[in-house]
Amino acid sequence: MQDGINVGIIGYGYAAKVLHAPLIAGVAGLRLAAIASSAPAKVKADWPQVRVEASPAELLARKDIDLVVIPTPNDTHYPLARQALEAGKHVILDKPFTTTLAEARSLNACAAGAGRLLSVFHNRRWDSDFLTLRGLVASGELGRIVHFESRFDRFRPEVRARWRERPGPGGGLWYDLGPHLLDQTLQLFGMPDTLSLDLARQREGAVTDDCFHALLHYGEARAVLHASVLAPCPGPRFTVHGSRATYVKHGLDPQEAMLKAGLRPPMPEWGCDPEPGSLAVPSDGGMHTRIVPSVPGDYASYYARVRDAVRGHGPNPVPGAEAAQVMYLIELGLQSAAAGRARAVSPGLDE
Repeated sequence: MQDGINVGIIGYGYAAKVLHAPLIAGVAGLRLAAIASSAPAKVKADWPQVRVEASPAELLARKDIDLVVIPTPNDTHYPLARQALEAGKHVILDKPFTTTLAEARSLNACAAGAGRLLSVFHNRRWDSDFLTLRGLVASGELGRIVHFESRFDRFRPEVRARWRERPGPGGGLWYDLGPHLLDQTLQLFGMPDTLSLDLARQREGAVTDDCFHALLHYGEARAVLHASVLAPCPGPRFTVHGSRATYVKHGLDPQEAMLKAGLRPPMPEWGCDPEPGSLAVPSDGGMHTRIVPSVPGDYASYYARVRDAVRGHGPNPVPGAEAAQVMYLIELGLQSAAAGRARAVSPGLDE
């Protein structure tokens, strides 16, 4: 690690190809050294200088790998992360952390025992719109928040043959997008008092949930989290009502689309959102609306912070204890959906 932190990735699906590998390559002090994949030609086409290992076990056996990134199907997160920690590696898991809270707690204990960093890629903490909203909330411009609505609408009417849309542990939209929306909400407001979740299968042929609507109570304030794949005309990404003003933002953070198009940070205008939000403020009996320029998004910041944490120069950007809180709410939501009623959040939750 004297010349940098050697990083290995397990798997080379969409998340590894589009998100993790380019972000790692764009951060000084990190070196993409190896990828475990059963499709070496696919890896070599993008990363000719990177060593391809035939299996996770072969990658984990390499003494030169310091940090292992695991963007694999959700039900493999726990066993692969445990193997990596027991092999003495620092670990990044893509979201969701695990498929159960028990697995999350087990991995946190394993990482603590091994003295290794365990972090979860909740990259949407570094979305342009979320960074902008977080700044507005902290500034007090919105006043006391009474209603927070976070939507992630897409239009994908065809059910695809992929693990995310199959039944089983970690499948469905609640496990796919729920962790993003829950994590952002926790970052803004902390743990709620209660959570109510409604799940639906709205596409013809859907075998797992492809729509969710969650309601979180914070005293008299409400947080609404909604995601659908049958939304030809998406609603606002954020609608936030406060005692002083309302913030509305349409459109999605551009970074994933930029990465998918082959662009990589660092570069000028990286993460700049072309669709700013608006702030509506009551004024002289009317309403004054102004444009709120968005803060540039910065997914690479996550990896830079991991680099610093591994070197002992800063905190883990997304520690396992915070990711376990998300898993607690994922499970509580499933209990609510099954029972058809709201469930209270345990005040004594320790992680």
